[in-house]
Amino acid sequence: MDLTELFARIPTIEDHNPTRPHRISFFALLIVTEGTGSHQIDLKEYPLKAGTVLKIAKGQVHAFQNNATYKGYLIVFTEAFVLNYFSKSSIKLISHFYNYHITSPIAQDKRLNEAWLNQLIPELETENTFARKNIIASLLDLYLLRLERKSHNNKLQINNSKRYNTFIQFKDMVESNYTTTRNVKDYAEKMLVSTKLLNQTVKEFTLNTAKSFIDNYVILETKRAIVSTEKSFKEIAFDIGFDEVTNFTKFFKKKMGATPKEFRRAQLR
Repeated sequence: MDLTELFARIPTIEDHNPTRPHRISFFALLIVTEGTGSHQIDLKEYPLKAGTVLKIAKGQVHAFQNNATYKGYLIVFTEAFVLNYFSKSSIKLISHFYNYHITSPIAQDKRLNEAWLNQLIPELETENTFARKNIIASLLDLYLLRLERKSHNNKLQINNSKRYNTFIQFKDMVESNYTTTRNVKDYAEKMLVSTKLLNQTVKEFTLNTAKSFIDNYVILETKRAIVSTEKSFKEIAFDIGFDEVTNFTKFFKKKMGATPKEFRRAQLR
């Protein structure tokens, strides 16, 4: 999507307001070709300029700035597209590349972005649709590989891939099961590892304990729900896995220094 066209359409979009925090069910790349601005992902602001690429993962909450004037493109692709047209090794790459728990979502490479867009856009516009999706997938795969190569974080992943795979397994399990358990021992047992090894592994990649990782993810999901939905706090508490709103409120305030109500009021001014 051309950003200039997207920004012009914002007042007419009925199902959501792109300038307010909203959760996405796909993957996205925001590429800036001209101008400056900012973009919010999970309530954090990222500066934009020509050459910036911002990666937004499925499930994250994001928002465009009001009255944005920078130019560029928003490239979106679904998990189904990845599963259907990427190799297993490339699917693993996507998992690593969009792992916002340990990698920054922002990168800067104007030359790489321009070269990729010059190949991608004609392919999207060509009338000859033969193998189009396969070609687009290959172009996307190559682009993400080159961006990943620029990342300094992958040195750690390569040097200790077994530990990294354990961390990824834990991360995936937390994202799937955080509403039913926040107990480190439960995750360790499911993964057939000791709690000590699990804690060591999580600390290696996040500098936090496994318990901190779980609690931080619960807080992240809570903040996402507070700003991107109009659900009551009782509904959010239940969705997150709390039986009592009072316990949910105490947990949130302990971590954030504000009640859910105070947090929503501050974010949605």
